[in-house]
Amino acid sequence: MSAQANTGTVLDRILEARRAEVDHRKRVLPETALKYGVKAATPLRKFSAALERDGLNIIAELKPASPSRGVIRDPFDPIALAQSLEAAGASALSVLTEAEFFRGSLKNLRDARKAIQLPVLRKDFIFDPWQVWETRANDADSFLLIVAVLEDDLLRDLIALGRELGMEPLVEVHTKAELDRALAAGARIIGVNNRDLKTLTTRAETSFELIGRIPDHCIAVSESGLRTNDDLVKLRAAGFDAFLIGTHLMLSPDPAAALTALLIATPEAK
Repeated sequence: MSAQANTGTVLDRILEARRAEVDHRKRVLPETALKYGVKAATPLRKFSAALERDGLNIIAELKPASPSRGVIRDPFDPIALAQSLEAAGASALSVLTEAEFFRGSLKNLRDARKAIQLPVLRKDFIFDPWQVWETRANDADSFLLIVAVLEDDLLRDLIALGRELGMEPLVEVHTKAELDRALAAGARIIGVNNRDLKTLTTRAETSFELIGRIPDHCIAVSESGLRTNDDLVKLRAAGFDAFLIGTHLMLSPDPAAALTALLIATPEAK
């Protein structure tokens, strides 16, 4: 469907489009077939372990476009990007698979993962158990769950199914209320998104406001609006274990060099 199909927020339009697409794909590819695909999937890589190392753990995101910026990177070569970002020191990759608004695909995810040794997160709008089976059948090691678009029972069920398949999901929150819901559902990897998905505005302060409420036993990930080594050092000192960075890297003429700059303080910053 068209992105202009209704007058709701961008998030509303994305979800409406995704629900229609998932309904169609479920008719074409039933869950039973996906379960056979899971049996043939490549061995899992430990996503959570990649985020718990000492230092600045960056989940580098492969994102061709976004609703707020339009096309971000063209041409877009997921294999070359994945290999260069791995060589530059990424701890894990995130790959957008939503097609209409982000120009992503599951093929991009499969191609990128096959070319590297890092664990790979599927970044999409997931709201159906069928999508979790689809995620593992396409070799992903983890997947995103957005608390803002899920009811409590469904959130809990999707987390449990992910664990059943060996995938610990990244559970994304934007507010204290969403964080409380994520923790009540048993989330172990908490992503604080500094971007409001309804207004698309970004506030780095969101991470600092919520980090004190994330228990020590959880892995804390700060997402969106991070552009400098100093940003990461301050967030690391506040208690974050990892950082998900996409647009900043994808807009750079040399994403690997941009990643290196994030990981290494400049003399002026010391």
